Amino acid sequence: MTTELIINKDDYETRVALLENGQLTEIFIERKPDFPKHGNIYKGKVMQVLPGIQASFIDIGWEKSAFLYAGDFYEIDASDYDFFEPGLEELPPNELDNNNYDEINVELPKHKKSKKKKKGLPNIDQLLKKNQEILVQIAKEPVKTKGARITSHISLPGRFLVYMPTSSSIGISRKIKSDEEKKRLKNIVLKYRNEGTGFIIRTAAENAAEIDIERDIKFLTALWNNIYSDQLKAKAPKLIFQDISISLKALRDLLNESINKIIVDDKEEYEKIVEFLTIQSPEYTNIVEFYANSLPIFEHFNIEKEISKALNKKIWLKSGGYIVIDHAEALTAIDVNTGKYVGKKNFEDTILKTNLEAAKEIAYQLRLRNIGGIIVIDFIDMTKGSHKEKVYRALEEALKNDRVKTTINKITELGLVEMTRKRTGNSLAAIFLEQCPMCEGLGMIKSPQTICFEIFRAVSLYAKKTRSKKITITVHSYIMNKLYEYEKELEKLETTINKNITIKMQDSFYPEYFEIL
Repeated sequence: MTTELIINKDDYETRVALLENGQLTEIFIERKPDFPKHGNIYKGKVMQVLPGIQASFIDIGWEKSAFLYAGDFYEIDASDYDFFEPGLEELPPNELDNNNYDEINVELPKHKKSKKKKKGLPNIDQLLKKNQEILVQIAKEPVKTKGARITSHISLPGRFLVYMPTSSSIGISRKIKSDEEKKRLKNIVLKYRNEGTGFIIRTAAENAAEIDIERDIKFLTALWNNIYSDQLKAKAPKLIFQDISISLKALRDLLNESINKIIVDDKEEYEKIVEFLTIQSPEYTNIVEFYANSLPIFEHFNIEKEISKALNKKIWLKSGGYIVIDHAEALTAIDVNTGKYVGKKNFEDTILKTNLEAAKEIAYQLRLRNIGGIIVIDFIDMTKGSHKEKVYRALEEALKNDRVKTTINKITELGLVEMTRKRTGNSLAAIFLEQCPMCEGLGMIKSPQTICFEIFRAVSLYAKKTRSKKITITVHSYIMNKLYEYEKELEKLETTINKNITIKMQDSFYPEYFEIL
């Protein structure tokens, strides 16, 4: 399989596309930040402590206060970190433009671990006080009306490891299967880490040389020393650690032997990437290419068209069936339909083939669109248990290509699959789309007939409150045409209220809006 990273950078945004055999499978977009960025570290100030919901609001210097849950501040048990594989958007990256790490030697305070009470966490007001200053990291970026979610458990990922200065555990990715390799990696980390600090061994560390692991440990330890030193001198609220660019983050987290090419269309970004790889992974510098063609890079690789298609609600399947993706407030609903497909043998086989094809497409769309949270899939009803099992297994197999953690439940009697996919930043729809100002997110507006009847009732009510013999109704042209179809009804209304009715048109009106004067 040919895998390529296509990087497009201009004055407005940076976009990173992952292509597998020429097909767009993941897209990462970074625009000039107008909100707290995932992975950034701030020195924050406690504004409110709310024991009723076991949380507090922290001022980190942005318009909306960040949300800190008691469990994200209180010491997490070491076992909670084991077997965790960080994804692209789940952890903060390392800083690359500071060359003085080895020269800094900050003596850090010994980390004293608190013990959890047997019956849950202590009250938030026992942990935090108003105006207290604390060091926090963005765990989840703001979504719609919700502010950023933060944690005081700092984690700093490198090429092979994730450093956890507030933990002493060593976690190992489940994707590393060999017990011998796990033991080797753990011994290397134990050999070079500072006592009382924790690490997660990432999948990329498998078969890595000891010197590379050692370099990662020294780099991340020095980085944390820098962060800790800076926050001692800072006054809250203040940004302490700035996240690196999306292109460097993608390289750090995606780059492996399966990547054949890295193609960049911006000279400055190209040079930064080469410099980054020279430090982190020099063996990959030879696969970086500068794109100098006059045709935009995303047009050349047909990515713009694929992004547009990924914003559609309806996705056609090769067989002629289709799926529809609807986003609600708390979940995403996906409906499967046979569409134009009529099959060749019998009804059951037609349904099975459509569902099997849909299962693969759904897994692909979830990854491409970065859809997270609760997902409900409505497959076409199947009567045979063996068919349900085949569809479930097909979905399970297709989701193995997804780096983001997913959990799926068996198909119910109603043909529904309930699943979750970990939220890792904004979905494609959240980045590119906004709520329609006309329908206010409904996706539909009232019919002209409905609005006409509302106008008749409103005029009847208004006529009782005015002494004027003339009433003027101003409406959108869309509604005016329909009103003239109700000429008899208007004449009868004029007789009933004993007033003359005049209709005026205003195209700037929202179709559902009207004025009576």
